[in-house]
Amino acid sequence: MTLPEGKPLRLVFGETVTELAARDPRIVVLDGDLGSSTQARIFEDAYPERFFQMGIAEQNMLGVAAGMAQVGLVPFISTFVAFALHRPLDQIRVLIAQTGANVKITAGYCGLFTGKAGKTHQIVDDISVARAIPGMVVISPADEVETREVLAWSLEYDGPVFIRLVRDVTQSLVQPGHRVKFGQVKVVREGSDITLISTGTQTPRVVDAADILAAAGVDAHVVHMPTIKPIDVAGVVEAAEKTGRVVTIEEHTVIGGLGGAVAETLSEHRPTRVDRIGLQDHYTESATDDELLDMYCLSAERVAQRVQKLMASDVPVTSCD
Repeated sequence: MTLPEGKPLRLVFGETVTELAARDPRIVVLDGDLGSSTQARIFEDAYPERFFQMGIAEQNMLGVAAGMAQVGLVPFISTFVAFALHRPLDQIRVLIAQTGANVKITAGYCGLFTGKAGKTHQIVDDISVARAIPGMVVISPADEVETREVLAWSLEYDGPVFIRLVRDVTQSLVQPGHRVKFGQVKVVREGSDITLISTGTQTPRVVDAADILAAAGVDAHVVHMPTIKPIDVAGVVEAAEKTGRVVTIEEHTVIGGLGGAVAETLSEHRPTRVDRIGLQDHYTESATDDELLDMYCLSAERVAQRVQKLMASDVPVTSCD
């Protein structure tokens, strides 16, 4: 059964940071002229004196955030991932990561769902980039409940954090009252035939895919990995041992992303075959959400089809046909 819909994570971001600011005066938001898109305008309306409009000058914005962190403030970044991570990468490396600055890079519009903005705004390698930065925590929440928990957790964590947020409505994965266990995977469906590991808002679609597989006689073990770095080595090993075969599914390039992290971990700790479903070595197209999910084999139906093909083959299946 398809999981119910929840709020867009960009709206959850605006609401949650505003709620957290009511009890923590250290919080400031730096916006790259996109507050109406990221919903940082909610914070601006509530705390205009703690909202800083930095304009389309993202390198400067991240540099200012690093400076604010040094005087005890907790800056949250409001812009698209293309401008939160990729454009100011040198500032992040030198001023934030190398100093361990307490900056929260809350990057919006991650993944495919960018409102038909096209190649310039569709970033498919942010996990690869962020997890390679020494000292950077990387988290990809699945839904509204988990996003609220992750944002609250990040406020208590002293150091740089990269949080992936998406634009559009997402499916719900966890129940209200759920508590994120930092650095740990979460088993969302028990199974014995094959282990499916996913992250972020892709995980609910993988749960739906597991239901389709069950109807075809395949009992899938589904694991959600919200914390991509630091990786839960024990949890990944246990998930692999459950079935002896792993497939990772991500709305991201398979090069250096979730699949790469899982494969690296298992090659060292529990050699296991790992097949990776995700974007291949190409940029994406601009289309509706459903069209993109179908085009890149990330809809529940297409994931189920790919898993069945993989289980029937001794060689990797990279084609989406």
